Amino acid sequence: MVTTFGGPEAVEIAEVAVPEPGARQVRIKVAAGALNPVDLALRAGLFGGTGGAVGLGWDVAGTVDAVGADAGPRVGDAVVALVPGVTGPLGAHAEYVVADADAVAAAPASVDAVHAGTLPLNGLTAAQALDLLDLPAGSSLLVTGAAGAVGGFAVQLAAHRGIAVTGHARAADEELVRSLGATSFTAGEVAPGSVDAVLDAAMLGEPALEWVRDGGAFVSARPGGEPAGVRGVRTTAVSVRPDGARLAELAGLVDAGVLSLRVAETYPLAESAKAHARLAEGGVRGRLVLVP
Repeated sequence: MVTTFGGPEAVEIAEVAVPEPGARQVRIKVAAGALNPVDLALRAGLFGGTGGAVGLGWDVAGTVDAVGADAGPRVGDAVVALVPGVTGPLGAHAEYVVADADAVAAAPASVDAVHAGTLPLNGLTAAQALDLLDLPAGSSLLVTGAAGAVGGFAVQLAAHRGIAVTGHARAADEELVRSLGATSFTAGEVAPGSVDAVLDAAMLGEPALEWVRDGGAFVSARPGGEPAGVRGVRTTAVSVRPDGARLAELAGLVDAGVLSLRVAETYPLAESAKAHARLAEGGVRGRLVLVP
């Protein structure tokens, strides 16, 4: 958690009461959870507020150990969940977390908890962004930040839907991006109006909008990050929301070999500040994962 906004040194480990699940909620004994750029932004105060005790962490993989009334999952189930918009003192970077039952899905059976803990936030963001674009098979899509977590999932999901994907990333990442399913790759400029849509995971904004054809579509991975539409291009941004049913579909795609889960490094929860500092350095391919 953080009680004062700042750099990695602001991250604190604190003892808090074990949360109790209410109706249609479950308590998860956390096994792992990814560290994401949104956690760094929250820690630094970029979402506003006055500090106080604010929990960190949106991704969780673990085991259900208590259930409230009318909750579907059962004690002992291995699950994943998205715990969104942390405002209280307990986020997913904890030993126990409570989640709404309809935000929870069975964990992928083919991977361990460390890898499963990288799926919810970035996988759902990519899937919901593609839903906003609503592209039919055969369309052309350019994904910026294609080597990153959201971009990588977007490349794989779009390719699985029969969409022709161009990955936009650093030149050194071409092999990785093509391995995810991109049929084309670029590290530089793109011809204006050359694709049906852009999924802007790198938040390039207006420059990337120019690559969309007249009447195409553009979605930003940052809420409110979309530029104003021009030339009839529909622009929007994804604001990720919990969706246990959709998360279950993504877990199934992991087990089917469609989605790959990338882990760069793991850190004990007690070394969260070190993980924050490492992520802030940049250049991470795959997720840093915290393990209680």
